[in-house]
Order: sequence, then structure tokens, then C-alpha cells
Amino acid sequence: MTILLNKIDKRFGNTHVLKQVDLRVEQGELLALLGPSGSGKTTLLRMIAGLEAVDSGEVWINGKHVTNVNPRKRKVGFVFQHYALFAHMTVEQNIAYGLNVLKRSERPSKAEIKSIVEQLLALVKLEGLEKRRPSELSGGQRQRVALARALAIKPEVLLLDEPFGALDAQVRKELRRWLRTLHKETGITTVFVTHDQEEALDVADKIVVMNKGEIEQAGTPTEVYEEPNSPFVYEFLGNAYPFKGVSQSGKLAVAGAKWELAAIDATTNGPVVGYARPHEIAVSKTYEGEGDLQVDIVSVHPVGPIVFIEAKWAGEGDTIEIQQPKKTFAQLGLSIGDKAYIRPEKLGVFQVSDYTI
Repeated sequence: MTILLNKIDKRFGNTHVLKQVDLRVEQGELLALLGPSGSGKTTLLRMIAGLEAVDSGEVWINGKHVTNVNPRKRKVGFVFQHYALFAHMTVEQNIAYGLNVLKRSERPSKAEIKSIVEQLLALVKLEGLEKRRPSELSGGQRQRVALARALAIKPEVLLLDEPFGALDAQVRKELRRWLRTLHKETGITTVFVTHDQEEALDVADKIVVMNKGEIEQAGTPTEVYEEPNSPFVYEFLGNAYPFKGVSQSGKLAVAGAKWELAAIDATTNGPVVGYARPHEIAVSKTYEGEGDLQVDIVSVHPVGPIVFIEAKWAGEGDTIEIQQPKKTFAQLGLSIGDKAYIRPEKLGVFQVSDYTI
């Protein structure tokens, strides 16, 4: 089922939470609303569910105008961060709850409900746990019960608000993989909210990056990560260091180094900032030409197969984080206190009005 949001606007008092937001979620799509706290992503999700009223704008689900339709009639499944399971009910009773409270004319028979619950227990890999209560389950198991309960009513749309936020890192990774598999099996149009960049990149078909009540950028995980359209997206979606300099004649000049710009940036002249991600910065021990920026190595920290390097360059107080494969770093023979030379292998360049170079 498609979801269409048209010119959604919302204020809470003097705070403008959503500003004329337009968004389309395609049939069967798994879309992530990604952004920092206060960016409006959860409010937008709650408006799709009907749990929050819009000040202006329209909400459409499957071609139906549902802006003022009661949440119960929207056929939307909603999963909260903290499960919201009924502590006094068993797993099977929690899953069946949404079916048992339907009007008598709409409610399946007891046998049908039992069959639906059994199918969902198999789907979420909780067979044999149907008689347990939430207190007897792990956090990951509780979240799967919450997802099964949302699916029991056969929703046209599944909405998840920070679904893995309360879980530890390893369980989050396991459930992310499980959610991708579940989505493929059900094909339900799904929207989930997260502030975890890795989670969005790993799970979603499409990412919508939000900032201060507006959509900053939307696209596939690859598009948004590889081609950020603003400094905010560059800095938020994965670590990136801003090199401030001057662009002239197709090159970016930074503290004596000159870096070739991509054709799309070559016509930009004046003050600019060029963003480079830690794994996109090459390092050498010897000077190889005008593309090299001299730095001092201030920290070396191996983590598994990657070595995290911190370096400083003249005139800048901030440290540059660089990532190198352990084997590559070993070949460099660098230590803390050594001088080295760096050059970005890829730059995202944005013109700025003014700064001190």
C-alpha cells in the first residue's frame, strides 16, 4: 500500500515541528525516517498512524484520504520502542489481543485466531514460547512479540518507532537481519524511525534524512551515503571531516595542499568546505606532490581489522580521524608523533559564505 503525505505542517506551541513535508512511500517499500532528536521523524510517523493530528496537509494511504480518519480504521500496525506488551498476558494472548477486541461482526472465530497466532509465532521464530509472559522473555523476544501483535490484524502499513533502540548492540544487529527477512516474506509497506545511521543503511530500501522539521535528502542508502546533498547529511550520515579552503581553477587549496575537484565542483570559486570520510583519506609517510597535506600523528588505535588514526594539521585544532586496514597501516610504519601526508580520495564540496581560513 502506498503512503502519501502532502504539505504536512505541525506546531507544538512555538515549536515548528514539521514544515510543509511531502513524502511518498511506495508499495512494499521499507523506508527509514532518519534524523537527530527533534527533527520531526516520530511526529511524522504518528501522523501516518493517526495518533497525532496535523495542523495542515493531507495523509493518504492506498489512495484513500485518511487525514481525519480514526487510527483504528486506518489498518495500520504500530510497534513502539518499549514494546508496550501486557505484562499479565501470555505471548499468545498478547499477539491475539488486537483480534480479540475487534467488533463481533469483524472478529475471527476462536479457531481462526488460534491459527493466526500459530502462524505468527512461526513467522517471528517464537514457537514453544506461547505460554510465557513478557517478564520471562529477552528484550529481543519481546520486540518480536510486539511485531507479531502488530501483524495479527493484517495491517496495510507497518510503522515502527525506534524498534531496536532499547536493545543492546548485538541483539539489534540480529533483529535488523530478521526484520529484513520478515519484510521480504510479508511484503508489507513499512516505515521505521531511527537515529542510528548504521541501522538505516543496513535495513532500509529508502532513507529519508530529516532535519529541523524538513526533509534534507531522500534516496537509496547508497545514494544518500555516497552523494550527500548538504553538509548536514555528510556530517550526520557517517563521520566526515570538513576541510575548509578556497576553490579556484578546479582545485581546492587547503594549507598549502591542492586537491583536484570533481567536474561538478570545478566551476565553484571562493570559500568552500570539502568533506572526506575517514576511510576515504589516503596516508603516506613521504611527500608525493601538491596533493599532500602534512599532518602529525597523535593517536593510533587498532580495532579488529581496522586501525583508527587521529592526526592534526597546522593551523587547525580539530583532529582528523582516518581509518586504514591493519595490513596497510603496518606497511606505512607510522607511530605516534610521526609526520605523515594525507590526501582525500573523494571530496564532497560545498560553497560557504564566509569563514576564517
